[in-house]
Amino acid sequence: MRRFSQSPTDPGFVQDPYPFYHRMRAGGDLGYWDEYGMVCAVSNRAVQALLRDRRFGREIPAEQARPIPEHLAPFYAIEAHSMLELEAPRHTRLRGLVLRAFTSRRIAALGPEIAALAHGLIDAFPDGPVDLLPAFCQPIPVIVIARLLGVPDTMAPQLLAWSNAMVAMYQARRSRAIEDAAAQAAADFATFLSDYIAERRRSPRDDLLSQLIAAEEQGDRLSTEELIATCVLLLNAGHEATVHTMGNGIKTLLETGHPITPESAAPVCEEILRHDPPLHLFTRYTYETAELFGHSFARGDRVALLLGAANRDPAVYAEPDRFDPGREARPHHGFGGGPHFCVGAPLARLELQTALPILFTRLPGLRLSEPPRYADLYHFHGLERLLAEG
Repeated sequence: MRRFSQSPTDPGFVQDPYPFYHRMRAGGDLGYWDEYGMVCAVSNRAVQALLRDRRFGREIPAEQARPIPEHLAPFYAIEAHSMLELEAPRHTRLRGLVLRAFTSRRIAALGPEIAALAHGLIDAFPDGPVDLLPAFCQPIPVIVIARLLGVPDTMAPQLLAWSNAMVAMYQARRSRAIEDAAAQAAADFATFLSDYIAERRRSPRDDLLSQLIAAEEQGDRLSTEELIATCVLLLNAGHEATVHTMGNGIKTLLETGHPITPESAAPVCEEILRHDPPLHLFTRYTYETAELFGHSFARGDRVALLLGAANRDPAVYAEPDRFDPGREARPHHGFGGGPHFCVGAPLARLELQTALPILFTRLPGLRLSEPPRYADLYHFHGLERLLAEG
């Protein structure tokens, strides 16, 4: 297996990680990334196999668990009940209960609301250049999740602040200051949600939080801690992924001049998710000895799945660096895969397919005011700002 060295915070890599992925993939299905100290799956077939292989998972093997630092206790108190970090049987139970409340019917009914929200945000654009990230891309997923949970729109900025602080824990630039901010945000978020959950237990409403409280399977329900973790996950994952996807997509559409209409929205948005996805690296632990792609994994080994690399594998996608919504439809890894396939994927797709055509229909002369730059967020991949006018 070939070894590769690349700082994930290097400015050149932050702006364009894809050449590095191509170099790694040229060495085989797996490569060793020195800075992470991990084997990485870089081909589409390797990522696909590892996402679905039950010998690998998110939950750390019990014998490898280490004491949680005191200053991070509030953050990991939530993570301990998050289905993103768990495997069967706990993951299966949580996911089943969440899907009973987070139904396709409930999501589909949000279409008109998302459209009205998009129009309202565009109406509020100032004259001249506008940063589309805070003016359009950020409010949509945060307000939609807030409304789903039955939280007032006025709470959206606070929810966004908590979310930004918490998801920074997964970035390569993580520091003690980021850890302290994440722990404080987790504690504040948990307190807020505890009060909201208690209120909904007393007076249920027609919102997702009330449905999550009522969700039941063979007499089993979500505990308060699980409800808190689920609401945090829905906000954090939904916000982070959709904001970056929307921003990356608008950037690509403006740079390529490719149109998007309500009729073409589905294939265009799928190509956005393939071409420049919001999450590039996702890790797994090995649970038992496994021989894959010429490498022997031992229990406890960590492996990185490079979703961004898999999505540009020339063995699957012709001219993978080219943005082409008309290409032959093939599955991508923008939403992960396997048991942890993103539970919010239908909502993210609806937001993208609804909001982006509205933006480009309302502002047909929209153009970039400056070259967009990606932010230092790896293993996320999104812009620091998106200034446009027209």
